[in-house]
Amino acid sequence: PLRIRILHHIRGRERLPLAEDHQRWNVRYYPNRLRSEYSDYIGLCLFLNDTVAGEAEIVKAKFMFSLLDQHGKPVPSYTGTSDTREFSMHKGHGFGGFMKRVQLEESEHLQDDSFTVKVDVTIMSEFHTQETPSILVPPSDLHRHLGVLLSSKAGVDVKFQVGGETFSAHRLVLAARSPIFRAEFFGQMREGTTTEAIRIDDMEAPVFNALLTFMYTDALPDMKQEEEYAMAQHLLVAADKYNLERLKLICEDKLCNRIDTSSVATILALAEQRQCHELKAACLVFLSSPTNLGAAMESEGSSF
Repeated sequence: PLRIRILHHIRGRERLPLAEDHQRWNVRYYPNRLRSEYSDYIGLCLFLNDTVAGEAEIVKAKFMFSLLDQHGKPVPSYTGTSDTREFSMHKGHGFGGFMKRVQLEESEHLQDDSFTVKVDVTIMSEFHTQETPSILVPPSDLHRHLGVLLSSKAGVDVKFQVGGETFSAHRLVLAARSPIFRAEFFGQMREGTTTEAIRIDDMEAPVFNALLTFMYTDALPDMKQEEEYAMAQHLLVAADKYNLERLKLICEDKLCNRIDTSSVATILALAEQRQCHELKAACLVFLSSPTNLGAAMESEGSSF
């Protein structure tokens, strides 16, 4: 009787201990025939170990059987490679016609009535696929804490006089958000030591309040829809003055959505004044329509 020596080589997402690999897999050798059409062949099949695999376990894997020569090298003409197959407790795969029996018996690779087959298994999925434990991390609420800091006035160290109203804030927060405030408080033009309220005469109080809110929370305060158009214009000017690029883009986007025949002239003029190139381009695209251009020119106060 022929004796067969099986060399296992298991590959997968993780390199498993060899002993564990042997427990998971077994190779069945069919010296006579696996099926009637393979009556002249020996067969080799790979199975999951019944004692390890559960009833519902399915493992996807590729495998390769290689007859080895006397030097332990695979013999290319007697090497079989599979595509990806599904293995389960009662389902294995292999090659029923791995090699003709007479070829094996006459082969130089048969020594002392024994031959060696190497089995390479590439595991595509493991037996137990468990979800990686994770901790639910809430979204950042830094903006909320800074908003509370602004509204509570805790630790304020600077005041502003705007449109007859007084606003309190924190120099470090404003300096961190705006290079203009940073230069004003800590640069050569600084007013960092003044205890008097800083007057701002070119801005209305609601606009400055919205500006402060954005600088602390990175969001605009709630406002009525009819107020958004005018507020977007004023805030764009304020954002440009204090070099708040994100706020400026937000205002540009809001104005871009409000372009119509009655507003395009005002928005275009503002875009040119504040160098808002994308907003200006949107206005020009709108005016490229003869119908829109004619209606805009007829609109009261519009001129091009």
